[in-house]
Amino acid sequence: MTQLSAKAADTLSRWLQDPSVDEATKAELRALENEPQELEERFYRDLEFGTGGLRGVIGAGSNRINRYTVGRATQGFANYILEKHTGEGRPSVVIAHDSRRFSPEFTLEAALVLAANGIEAHLFTSLRSTPQLSFSVRYLKATGGIVITASHNPPEYNGYKVYNSEGGQLVPHEAEKVISYILEVDTFDGVKRISQEEAEAQGLLHWLGEKDDEAFTDTVAAVSLASEEIASTLGKDFKIVYTPLHGTGNLPVRRVLEKIGFTQVHVVPEQEQPDSEFSTVKSPNPEEREAFTLAMKLGEELNADLLIGTDPDADRMGAVVRDNEGKFVVLSGNQSGALMIHYYLSRLQEQGKLPSNGAVVKTIVTSEMGAAVASHYGATVFNTLTGFKYIGEKMTQFEQSGEYTYLFGYEESYGYLAGNYARDKDAVLAAMLIAEAGAYYKAQGKTLYDVLQELYKQFGYFLESLESRTLKGKDGVAQIQGIMNDWRSNAPQEIAGSAVTEIQDYSLGLNGLPKENVLKYLLADGSWFCLRPSGTEPKIKVYFAVVGDSLQNAKDKVAALSKQVMARVDGGQ
Repeated sequence: MTQLSAKAADTLSRWLQDPSVDEATKAELRALENEPQELEERFYRDLEFGTGGLRGVIGAGSNRINRYTVGRATQGFANYILEKHTGEGRPSVVIAHDSRRFSPEFTLEAALVLAANGIEAHLFTSLRSTPQLSFSVRYLKATGGIVITASHNPPEYNGYKVYNSEGGQLVPHEAEKVISYILEVDTFDGVKRISQEEAEAQGLLHWLGEKDDEAFTDTVAAVSLASEEIASTLGKDFKIVYTPLHGTGNLPVRRVLEKIGFTQVHVVPEQEQPDSEFSTVKSPNPEEREAFTLAMKLGEELNADLLIGTDPDADRMGAVVRDNEGKFVVLSGNQSGALMIHYYLSRLQEQGKLPSNGAVVKTIVTSEMGAAVASHYGATVFNTLTGFKYIGEKMTQFEQSGEYTYLFGYEESYGYLAGNYARDKDAVLAAMLIAEAGAYYKAQGKTLYDVLQELYKQFGYFLESLESRTLKGKDGVAQIQGIMNDWRSNAPQEIAGSAVTEIQDYSLGLNGLPKENVLKYLLADGSWFCLRPSGTEPKIKVYFAVVGDSLQNAKDKVAALSKQVMARVDGGQ
């Protein structure tokens, strides 16, 4: 114990001695008495509630996610809600969770803390997707929302995200207020709780049911621009293989695809059921080709046209299409986004529904290809910081001002939304839209890959890549900050044979956006790269984007740019 810092030792002692801490938690900590480094990691700080909420490794300790850290965060959120609530009646919060370890327990913990504070909690009886939570906050006119998920993180993680009354994740000024309330809450003495029986008896705990699911399915399906064609012809011979990757997407994705008329939807059986261990994949992340191994096998057996995968909380969607040799190719988030923008806006135009004030919103690390396509159809393109909460914020601004009509929002990390029913990315909607586009173009004798090549020829060979470095723990935080400081203070004048023409330091608050620790370098040849510490994982992410005069030229350019930048990030020069 003598090797622990004073803060870690004091906090550990409190956890071991406080009578409100359960014996299982204390036993877990006592078992670590000969592992001071592990105890230091668990107690050197409180698990940080950032602008994206909590996310961390499950376990006992102030720097882990557990019922006590969830309870403390919920008490802070409850205090925030009670301060804001000025209307009649009780405020209310909708809570959803995914298939991860302890997600149901953390959900109930949050609900009972809210109930103890006089706030009605609306819970689903089992796992539901993050986009359904966002929709349900709006649909039920709730004061806020909570979702228990760690998205596509490894199995040992879980998380806690908070939503405002618009159904969007808290933006910085809201999150900072909630954080200030959380910091005032003592982990043990400051958290109010009542029992489930008391909460239900007092009308403070409500269970959501089938009609709430139907409302979500119907609303997503209503965004379709080809449901009649799919139901009558297109959906009958378009074969889809779908994997929910052991998460929440299985039922809602199948319901929506069935509702608009797809009859050839085949779910990967080994990945159909919820599994908190995600036992068939290294990572339940549809951004990674490995996650589609089983889907590709089934796709070959069935001669499928399209493979779709969604992450555990079903807010990210990945698609796999056949190239001109019939081989499966995993689309990047940028490629899927460009295809869906092209399909959606062109169909709106064909049907006379494309508004003159249409807007497409993307993030600063998302490809410019989608922007070029959107501009071609007369849409105004807006850029936001990374995180769909900023896209959701723009949607609400458009809705309130009427100056623009929101059409589509997306980010390179496989998050998309069309329609105005939610304020978070929706893999259920994206699965429907990419399938609809695939079936529509198949009727014209083209694959989605063919359409992508047409877009390249028309708008330029845009190509992107992403590198990330995981740097865990206390030392990792310092390493990531050191990398950012180095690039900030020693900016290059040239990279990969192209001059650096502009440095955008978003920590200064550029273009009216909130301040964020992001550096973006623009190059003379139209390329750019961007360094950004992740807000949800112990990673630094480096984004690369080029535009070439051929696909091979673009591949060569992005490889050269990535090699030189990462050599410096890794300390090679």
